[in-house]
Amino acid sequence: MKLIASDLDGTLLNEVGEVSSENTAAIRRVQQQGKTFVVVSGRSYEYARKPLQDVGITCPIICLNGAEIYSKEGKLVKKSPLAKSISKQVLSTCLGEDLYIEIFTNKGGYSTSYERYLQVVFDIFQTANPNIDKGTILQFARKRFVEEKVHLINDFQEVIDNEEVEVYKMLAFSRIHELLESIKATLTPIEGLVITSSASGNLEFNDLEAQKGIALSYFADYLGIEMGDVMALGDNYNDVTMLKMAGIGVAMGNADEEIKALADFTTKTNIDHGVAFIIDKMVKR
Repeated sequence: MKLIASDLDGTLLNEVGEVSSENTAAIRRVQQQGKTFVVVSGRSYEYARKPLQDVGITCPIICLNGAEIYSKEGKLVKKSPLAKSISKQVLSTCLGEDLYIEIFTNKGGYSTSYERYLQVVFDIFQTANPNIDKGTILQFARKRFVEEKVHLINDFQEVIDNEEVEVYKMLAFSRIHELLESIKATLTPIEGLVITSSASGNLEFNDLEAQKGIALSYFADYLGIEMGDVMALGDNYNDVTMLKMAGIGVAMGNADEEIKALADFTTKTNIDHGVAFIIDKMVKR
């Protein structure tokens, strides 16, 4: 095992969005052994880097589901933006169903309503975690909006039409599962588009090359490492490609049963420092 790749939310990060001291220590141990640790996240680069910086970890980051790959030094290694025509089709379909949307680009993230954003995040979190109080949810939502550097605008179309803007990921949110499935069915046939999900209540739209597994494979080759020497950890559906393509795919204890079924191993939950547990177990092997 030469390369360890970990998702962030629901995997490396605990219930309050932090890297635990146990996970931090495990990452430092493998780095000291000369192995490479890389974060593979649906987050933007700065938002993915923040919780790592908080505990003093520096590592390569594959972000926005693989749309951007950054070296340990922060150098952009590769990018895979969505075609403008595809972005417009996704936008038209989602707006037609009145979904809350966010667009992430080389110029930052964009939203058209902060109030609707807060309501959507609150509804989704409350549904998935009914025991979390409203104040905690809203605090997370406000923090995320700032750290993702989301800009408020009036019209998404102007962003997509801007020749200087490259769209890396589009997000759509709804509590209505059937509506999300309908939109997914409508847009799936579009050539060059891949649709995944990072949480209950959302759809993520990326270029076909911007998949975690494909990006991880590219980065491993960039480092001269075979995928057979890679271990990948994740908890949700946007992690599927890297769990399948890595030599060892590990599902978190808090992952859906479908994710656990396709993985080689299941570790403890993100709250129980599952990343540290499986790293130490595999290093001993």
